[in-house]
Amino acid sequence: MKFEKHINLFKYSRLKTHVVEVGTKKIGGDNPILVQSMTSTNTLNTDETINQSLRIINVGGELVRCTTQGVKEAENLKNIKNGIREAGFDIPLCADVHFNPKVALAAAELVEKVRINPGNFSDKRADFTNIEFTEKEYQTKLKKIEEKLIPLLEICKKNNTALRIGVNHGSLSNRIMSRYGDTPKGMVESAMEFLRICINHDFLNVVVSLKSSNTRVMVQSNRLMLAKMIGEEMNFPFHLGVTEAGDGEDGRIKSAVGIGTLLADGIGDTIRVSLTEPSENEIPVAKKLVEYCTQRIEHKKINEEDSIPIDFFEYNKRKTKSTLNIGGDNYPVVISNKEASGELIPEFIYVGDKFIVESKNQKSIFIIDEEAWDQQIFIDENIVPLFKSINDFYLSDNKSEKLNFLRISCEEINNENILKIKNQNKLVLILDSQNINGNADQRAAFMRLMNVNCEIPVIIKRSYKENNLEDLQLKSASDVGGLFLDGLGDGIWIENRQAKGEIDDQDIANTSFGVLQASRVRTSKTEYISCPGCGRTLFDLQKVTQEIRTRTTHLKNLKIGIMGCIVNGPGEMVDADYGYVGATAGEITLYKNKEVIKKNIPAENAVDELIQLIKDKGDWID
Repeated sequence: MKFEKHINLFKYSRLKTHVVEVGTKKIGGDNPILVQSMTSTNTLNTDETINQSLRIINVGGELVRCTTQGVKEAENLKNIKNGIREAGFDIPLCADVHFNPKVALAAAELVEKVRINPGNFSDKRADFTNIEFTEKEYQTKLKKIEEKLIPLLEICKKNNTALRIGVNHGSLSNRIMSRYGDTPKGMVESAMEFLRICINHDFLNVVVSLKSSNTRVMVQSNRLMLAKMIGEEMNFPFHLGVTEAGDGEDGRIKSAVGIGTLLADGIGDTIRVSLTEPSENEIPVAKKLVEYCTQRIEHKKINEEDSIPIDFFEYNKRKTKSTLNIGGDNYPVVISNKEASGELIPEFIYVGDKFIVESKNQKSIFIIDEEAWDQQIFIDENIVPLFKSINDFYLSDNKSEKLNFLRISCEEINNENILKIKNQNKLVLILDSQNINGNADQRAAFMRLMNVNCEIPVIIKRSYKENNLEDLQLKSASDVGGLFLDGLGDGIWIENRQAKGEIDDQDIANTSFGVLQASRVRTSKTEYISCPGCGRTLFDLQKVTQEIRTRTTHLKNLKIGIMGCIVNGPGEMVDADYGYVGATAGEITLYKNKEVIKKNIPAENAVDELIQLIKDKGDWID
């Protein structure tokens, strides 16, 4: 079962999936990728939910999902739908159902789409206790799932209602966890169980999603899902999203790494960007991602490789030599065009042809062009050269004894050139691409290096001309993040050559560090796993997230989960150091890793209690 058998790694094309009708919209096939969002209001509050839905629609949202925790909420979807229709819009509604199949039955008669979660539709959501199921017990559970699902399928058939089988990494069932663990394989099997039932009962109006706050898990799960579906002759459309991505810069970069990587491979028929912000903020970000990733359809030809040395289902870092602080077991480095002045300082600063470098700090090494390097009388130990062609490097008598950079294009990575440099021990490649499908172009170049066992470290470089920081973040994260997710790259160099100079140099450096962190290859700042909020949210999520961020952002290398409710809370925080989860109205539960430390704390004291917990566990730094 190989991923590369099902998509073209070297030519962008959308995966052809089965078309699913959702009211007036169609998902899959040749239809445009649909962008959607979810309301964060109480679904029983009709006016608020209608108004927020209209704000989503007015910025380009093509489907609106609403929290549907009970039958009353399901029934009120009719009033919300009527209000949207009275405002002149025929955008379909989706009911988001957890825990209660009866709610799904009620909603399926009223709206165009229902989302159910295999982790809690019939099974008990995992509580991280080890439970052994015999094969007979396992099959009995599957039979009960089928018995509960059949009535829903019948109602969906009768009303032409679409169904989303939405698996969340954070809410896998005890049964799945007991057999497959907290893994992409478990997520895939959770979805496949439900899809097999749908097929057996001749119901094909289904969209599938596998989401996680961990971008590596999210990407691997969807790739594995594709291979598994094709192996069983299925082709249901994919809904993509990174759960609990957070807000601001972090939320955008993390979403772009996960969603952008899959869109670049041609996977994805509808997407949602989940931000801890007003729901309408999600749509413009989603539309930018779709536009950027789909414009590469006419890209320049990429040289193909017959042997594929990358495992797309498991993370394996490419083996490279250690050269100074690059490659080997070192974390990926950051190169910047100018010296940053904030807390995140790049390891290397490119200064071009400058002869004299005055540094504000002693944390960076300066890279100068080969010509300037040759003309220097005194070679500063804090300066290394950049060669702009293989011949210049190969023929030079003035190489650095410490480290040499060589700029090289993907097309130049061929057997002849690799032979010239393969045995160099003080060399690092700067791999650039001008192809609009740069992700695939650079990935192919890495494959050529790997197929001849060339272990020279490689810095992934991409150049842009952006005047808007969000655009730079989304493009660079979707271009480069997937390469790091696949174990490729020993460093990152994002260059922005915008005419107006409106993006600060520190913002460019921060973006580089953000891409590495979102790709899970280097942690350089506190990571906040915060959900976007919905009708189940039990506190002011945006306000609390900002308060926690303000008070803890100086704590490097910590992960803090901030979750509105228990649906995905404990599960999505599985690798977080600390968790802040809505328990009941006005009460919060605090976690240390998977363990509940304090239950039902009054919300007004909960942030102070979280800070005290971090201090008590020895992770606080003043």
